[in-house]
Amino acid sequence: MIIGFGPISPGCLIGMFIVLKRPDWFAKLIGTMYADLPGAAAPGLTYTEEQIRSARRRFFLCLLTLFILDIAPVPVTPVIAFGIILLRPSWFYRAVCGVYGKALTGL
Repeated sequence: MIIGFGPISPGCLIGMFIVLKRPDWFAKLIGTMYADLPGAAAPGLTYTEEQIRSARRRFFLCLLTLFILDIAPVPVTPVIAFGIILLRPSWFYRAVCGVYGKALTGL
């Protein structure tokens, strides 16, 4: 919300970059964020290439949809992002693991 201005949603752009490039810093960030939640971390997760490609495609399309919705006067992406940061839902960890194709570990 702080850096968002006009019709451009930096949060969605950063999310699309993460889905496309899968930087190590984001995997470490999420691994650290979820390290103390026993239900979220599952070290034995394995994914096929098709599952990874499907997850990346779905999340890119979701972020693109949010990017378009953020053009409206009410920004939705920052609200969703704050909810994920504060509540740390296990579905988000599993979704990021699906994008990266592996279980994530912290620093």
